[in-house]
Amino acid sequence: MSHLPENLYYAQTHEWAKQEDDNLVRIGISDFAQAELGDLMYLDLPEVGKHFEAGDPCATVESVKAASELLAPVSGKVVAINSAVVDEPELVNDDPYENWLFCIQADDIDELDELMDSVAYSQIILD
Repeated sequence: MSHLPENLYYAQTHEWAKQEDDNLVRIGISDFAQAELGDLMYLDLPEVGKHFEAGDPCATVESVKAASELLAPVSGKVVAINSAVVDEPELVNDDPYENWLFCIQADDIDELDELMDSVAYSQIILD
């Protein structure tokens, strides 16, 4: 089974979200997602300053197997991207929870409550 940190929120579409200070939400993909995708080759991350609603397509992850759209787990404005993973997408394969993709300044931090905890997410990926 994939490693699932308990301090994260998870979307059914395999993004994870971590609440930081001041409504900042750090976002990445789950270990399950990176394993299913295989070796990541390219990341098309959102522009800093762009606003998304929860559920909006916001980024693309391309691997040797497929390209997959990422959906914003919360509504808000992109305030940072992780340039290290843009330059070396394989870092996400090495450790998907350490190598986040981008950060959103959430409009409403309570939207995180609509995501799953690690126990609920583990049920999704085991089915």
